[in-house]
Amino acid sequence: MTEFDAQPASWQSGVIDEIVQQTPSIKSFFLRLQEPFVHTAGQHVDVRLTAPDGYQAMRSYSIASSAGSSPILELAIERLPNGEVSPFFHDVAAAGDEIELRGPLGGHFLWPEPTDKPVLLIGAGSGVVPLMAMIRQRRASAQAVPVALLLSARTAEDVLFSSELHLIEMSDPTFILTLAITREAPKRASDYGRRIDDGMVQATIARLGRDPGHVFVCGSNGFVNIATDSALSAGLGVSIIKTERYGG
Repeated sequence: MTEFDAQPASWQSGVIDEIVQQTPSIKSFFLRLQEPFVHTAGQHVDVRLTAPDGYQAMRSYSIASSAGSSPILELAIERLPNGEVSPFFHDVAAAGDEIELRGPLGGHFLWPEPTDKPVLLIGAGSGVVPLMAMIRQRRASAQAVPVALLLSARTAEDVLFSSELHLIEMSDPTFILTLAITREAPKRASDYGRRIDDGMVQATIARLGRDPGHVFVCGSNGFVNIATDSALSAGLGVSIIKTERYGG
């Protein structure tokens, strides 16, 4: 049992302050918490919806916000056509609505602090959410540890947090951003026009200058398997690779 699991989180209400359309299929929901909490980048919350007939549906969503005790919590939720919870957020939820949630949860997939070893982040689609929280936490605490983000998306328009990531890349020489655009030609020479593979992971590691001491991979089951295998093929040890898999 970790320190994060020792005290079970209780359910509370959060009021939607703002909704921002981030990509064609992903919206950020900014929730004002009744009981603000301190979290670590990589943690998540459980969200519970209750229908008028009493039926309940629950899903876990990674926290996108930088770590801290702000009363505002950001969740970036992808609309999945066959999902039970995500369609509610995209089609029904509005500013002012109350959402039931509990957290922070999770003690495995956490930003390593402090660390002097490079960090490799690999994500796809909304799998970048906990990785973005890590990038934000690193910047908020003014850490200089080199970080490389290898992010897969269908098109440039589907890159979640695109503007923020490009601004960080331009202002921080120790942050490396590489995009794997799978359904159109990449717009930058440093990006790729194919799915993530062994060569791409090896090239991203080379840009770090030395092997990472921590690797975080987040995405669908299939993506996580491929990305993890590529990291292992690059000679990275299984003990430094941590994974998160998202659902609907």
